[in-house]
Amino acid sequence: MRFAMAGRKLGLGAAVAAFFVTASMGIAAPEGAKRGAGAVAHGGSAEWPQYRGPESDGSTAETVKPWSGELKVLWKIPVGDAFGSFAVAGGKAYLFAEHESEKEACFAYDAARGKQLWATDVDKTIHEGSGGNGPRSTPTISGDRVYVLSTYLKLTCLNAADGAVVWSHDLQSEFKGQNNTDGIAAWGNAASPIVEGDRVIVAGGGSGETYLAFDKTDGKLLWKSGNDKITHASPTPATIHGQRQIVFFMQSGLVSIDPQSGKELWRQKFKFSVSTAASPVIGGDIVYCSAGYGVGAGAFRVEKSGEKWSTKVLWQTPKENQNHWTTALYHDGYLYGLYGFKEFKTEPLKCLDIKTGKPVWSKEGFGQGGLILAGGNILIQGDQGQLVLAEATSKGYHELAQAKPLSGKAWQMPVLAEGKIFTRTSDHGQAVCLEAK
Repeated sequence: MRFAMAGRKLGLGAAVAAFFVTASMGIAAPEGAKRGAGAVAHGGSAEWPQYRGPESDGSTAETVKPWSGELKVLWKIPVGDAFGSFAVAGGKAYLFAEHESEKEACFAYDAARGKQLWATDVDKTIHEGSGGNGPRSTPTISGDRVYVLSTYLKLTCLNAADGAVVWSHDLQSEFKGQNNTDGIAAWGNAASPIVEGDRVIVAGGGSGETYLAFDKTDGKLLWKSGNDKITHASPTPATIHGQRQIVFFMQSGLVSIDPQSGKELWRQKFKFSVSTAASPVIGGDIVYCSAGYGVGAGAFRVEKSGEKWSTKVLWQTPKENQNHWTTALYHDGYLYGLYGFKEFKTEPLKCLDIKTGKPVWSKEGFGQGGLILAGGNILIQGDQGQLVLAEATSKGYHELAQAKPLSGKAWQMPVLAEGKIFTRTSDHGQAVCLEAK
């Protein structure tokens, strides 16, 4: 483990500063449980402190009002290449992105103005042709700390005030890391860290230490367990049958881990091919998962009798209902997601019954972007940079508003926080903040 007293602050430059002044990328905890990253009130609006939002389920209680024409741009700035989304808390917006070509850094911006506050280099970055350059993960914010897991499996804790490095672990060198695992070797890590209470939890160690929990304050190892091969999917925390757990989507399938002890609670076999990138989706006691490369989707009911856990297959659709890297949403018994494999520009938004897998409706024209649940509506980013607001209803596709604030490869989900929409493109980086009220 490495400690440091200060991070490197990186200046934005006068030209870039001028650019941003004129104008990226669930289940509630049981009562009494303390989540590490959560929806803290700020100015009467919710925060988005981690990948897939306050409860890691892609949703927020904050709403977006339907608009006409284009959304008001509050600021727009250039950013480094990356595939992660924004994390927003305490009036700051954080991105993990390519920096100076060869490095990847965590950047903090003033959420209201887009002014860069600090940037700290974390690790080297990746350059590859089939997907693109830069890190794939998203920062996680908990209190006055920011946590990032790099392309090459370096876990780093930063001071949210100034970007100083508080502690870091190199999973590759310290825990027999999986940088050479199938899929990871080609594209690097894409999973984001989970903060659960007093600990930060990741996967990426080797035999006997795949799953790792560290004290979020000082980085001390709390436990290690497991012998699974990692994928690109970020884990999903949830409470099922009263038990807090972290559900990982590994090459062996779904694996549930007790965050307090590292003990495996249950597992469900599921096919792996090339890359699994969408996170598990949890609705009550049902866990849904999907992957591309000809894999398809499935849903499983988690059962508990006494201290014994088990799973039951509800349905599986081999080679169908593929979520390539965009994770679907669960709402009132239904799944809403972008379904297809490399169907750029045309990939449809679909609604499926989570209990049966049967399609309810479909609307083409979104491509491989991302989506979140905002109140009772879905905010979708199409892969060409369009933003669409639609009702989250099984009765049919009902569009409420549409705008196009970005152009280029927009493979991320939009983020809604503090009364604003934050999103970005993946390459030739543009990040934009839009008024949501």
